[in-house]
Amino acid sequence: MSVTDPVSDMLTRIRNASMSRHETVAVPASRLKLEMARILRDEGFIEGYEKTKDDGGHDSIKIRLHYRSKDEPGITGLKRVSKPGLRVHVGRGDIPRFFGGLGVAVLSTSKGVMTGKQAWKSGVGGELLCYVW
Repeated sequence: MSVTDPVSDMLTRIRNASMSRHETVAVPASRLKLEMARILRDEGFIEGYEKTKDDGGHDSIKIRLHYRSKDEPGITGLKRVSKPGLRVHVGRGDIPRFFGGLGVAVLSTSKGVMTGKQAWKSGVGGELLCYVW
C-alpha cells in the first residue's frame, strides 16, 4: 500500500492514537517526519520519539504521546494545510499565528523544517505544512 500524502498519514496516526489514549504510535520514517517529530517534542506536544525498525525491517518513528492529565491529551488538534494537490506557501510577513499564539504552525523552509515563529525570526517563508494545537 502506498500513501499519497505521508505527512497527512503521520498526523492522522497521531490524532487517532491520542484520541484512543495510546502511549505510543509508530509512523513510517522519513527525514521530514523526523523533523516534524522534533518540533512536536520541542514545543511540548509529545514526550519524545525514537527512530526504530519495524517488523519488515523498514525505518519507523516511535512517538511517545504526552498527556496533561488522564483525560487531556497534549495535542488537542492537528490540521494539514498544504496538500499534494494544493501546496500552500507563505512569505515571512504572511506566516499565520494560530489559535491565538497557543498553536504552532509548522513550515518547511529553505533552512529546514521549523515553527512559524522560528521562520519569522529567521526571515524566511516556506510551505505551510500543518497547524498543531
